[in-house]
Amino acid sequence: MNFNKLKIWSVTDGSQGMISQVMGLAKQISPNIREIRIDLIFPWNKLQPGFLPIYKWIFKNKIPHDEKPDILISCGRKSVYFSLYCKKIFHNLINIHIQNPKISARYFNYIVSPNHDNFYGSNVLNTVGALHHLRKVNKSINPELLTCIVGGDNQHYNFDYKDADKLCEKLLKLKKNNLNIHLKVITSRRTSQLVKNIINKKLKNIASIWNGEGENPYKEAIQSSSFFIVTSDSTSMISEAAISGRPIYIYHLPFKRKSTRISNFHNEFNQLGITRDIEKINHFENWEYNLLNESERIGSIIKKRIIEENI
Repeated sequence: MNFNKLKIWSVTDGSQGMISQVMGLAKQISPNIREIRIDLIFPWNKLQPGFLPIYKWIFKNKIPHDEKPDILISCGRKSVYFSLYCKKIFHNLINIHIQNPKISARYFNYIVSPNHDNFYGSNVLNTVGALHHLRKVNKSINPELLTCIVGGDNQHYNFDYKDADKLCEKLLKLKKNNLNIHLKVITSRRTSQLVKNIINKKLKNIASIWNGEGENPYKEAIQSSSFFIVTSDSTSMISEAAISGRPIYIYHLPFKRKSTRISNFHNEFNQLGITRDIEKINHFENWEYNLLNESERIGSIIKKRIIEENI
């Protein structure tokens, strides 16, 4: 089977984290990818799939009819509706959903779900952490580069000025104890302006700081850093850093509301030797683990299964 000729539709609501997961898997299967961003009318946009019937007119965007996809890969609640509708109208469509769809797995050919979601089944492929679009590149590593990746407030974690101040104090202490380390701080889309201001004020004399202006150094830092510190709010950023195979320290933010899923994620990464708690160290240690490239692994499994099912 020539996978390069297969047409893939990448379906999300436009969220960057979802796009990264879908594109990460899609690129492992075929380069022939069409991105589709969807939205729904009320009340479908507020409800989990399974409560209401699915019609063509519930989608705010038009469904493309100039081509038929061979594979549809979706991520996110809204994209489930689109996947189920396309499964009805496109004969022999292979639909793949990333994350727990919150409906029966029988509506999909494959579901890709992280271990911390505790979602299992014969057609469910479980991953360590989140899929993403980053790839391992053999680049020279800067032995003195420490990159701190800063997230932001979300539904699970608080990240206010007190937390930003504590993070900065920890980085100042680590820098004092590790004078040879070059510190790079990279903020994200979710980092508030208040947190950015505190980081700039407290760390400007000891770190190079990227606050969203100019070219984003994130991908380069993932490839070249010897150590990482990542705030606990983002499973995606931690999973992406793990493609490096290099030490990742977690700066744990206070829970806004306790999440078993997120706790399971952090426990798994800690037990696999991928991450350690930054609060427990004053000097950086080197350790090794098998670098994480779940997009490549899952892509290979799906391609193998598609071939077996078409023999």
